[in-house]
Amino acid sequence: MKKPLGHVGEGPVISLPALVLNFLKIGAIGFGGGMAIIALMERELIRKRRVLEVDEFLHGVGLGQVLGPFAVNTALFVGNRLYGTLGGLACAFAFMAPSVLMVILLAWLYFSFHAIPALQDAIGGLGPVVIALILGAAWSMGRKAVRSWPSVLMAALALGLSLLKVNAVYILVGAGLAGIIAGNRMQAKGHPRKPADQDKPQTTGVGPTAASGIALLPVAGSAAGGISTIAWVFLKVGFVFFGGGFVLVPILQQKLEALGWLTPREFIDGVAISNLTPGPIAVLATFTGFRLHGVTGALAATLALFTPAMILMTFMSHEYSRLKDARYFKDFMGGVTPAVVGMVVSAALLLAPGILHGIAGWGLLAIALLLLSRFQWHPAWILAIGAALGATGAVR
Repeated sequence: MKKPLGHVGEGPVISLPALVLNFLKIGAIGFGGGMAIIALMERELIRKRRVLEVDEFLHGVGLGQVLGPFAVNTALFVGNRLYGTLGGLACAFAFMAPSVLMVILLAWLYFSFHAIPALQDAIGGLGPVVIALILGAAWSMGRKAVRSWPSVLMAALALGLSLLKVNAVYILVGAGLAGIIAGNRMQAKGHPRKPADQDKPQTTGVGPTAASGIALLPVAGSAAGGISTIAWVFLKVGFVFFGGGFVLVPILQQKLEALGWLTPREFIDGVAISNLTPGPIAVLATFTGFRLHGVTGALAATLALFTPAMILMTFMSHEYSRLKDARYFKDFMGGVTPAVVGMVVSAALLLAPGILHGIAGWGLLAIALLLLSRFQWHPAWILAIGAALGATGAVR
């Protein structure tokens, strides 16, 4: 007998509106970059609501590294696994919406008053909390996914290569090939392969997509190119968006300055504004589009940049449903799973030197870990505390 839509494993049913609302909330508080957002997703959707098994969630994170921002791709993967193509797109758009709207607001303030809003101090106080979220997620996922000696070695190897700044795609492909060689030995103990039809969620799109209207503000800024030109330029960039958000920065810098769409000063400030928002740094496209054609340009640039990754991730999500129980695919993803855990740990270690300053920073990290793990506080409250401490100068 098939289980209800939105049900995986033994977890509770979650409706599409509830799932979309959760991604909207994660998108609004997901400061700190891709792995911090993955940590929030793991806590809110995997640990608390159990919408997917941990291994399957980690598979989605791994597949999401191929093209485009992997946090957006992971949101699409989760929605697609539970509610098909429309569910995947609804979750991805809900997740991106807060960042896009915030960048539009900040871009309007910037181009109106020629200054970045003074938010850096408050954002600076979020750093220790973000590291705590990442470490907590790594521990939670690792306990369930890294339970054999080969998987421990794979997680450690992925951690080391990530610290050496090796491209994530290379790490994951190598881990998958190692998983095929190791076979069952890479699989976590206590997680035997399931028959092909067991616990398989339906993936037929059901229910309405999450559509939201936005009133178009008067066009602000110069019209250096038409909407179709803006969309075409960012669509082409989207096809080479490999390796994460910061790989996109030099590509866009060269392209946008050559076109004369942003001055060097505006580009630098656009990167800073993108970093002040939750979600991916790729919302730099939103900033640029607003500069050229106001809200219409912002939405066109954003949608064009993300389209190639969304198409590819939708295709891979559907293929995952077909292949996930095939022997070689399962072994491949068995190698990817511990590698993703190692990469999550590396994100915390790479962020720490630039974030944890003095006793105050380390103290906030320890308190955040305690509140998250021992007292099960919601991350939003701890992030609010960090922002308040940063705004008052108690944490830098």
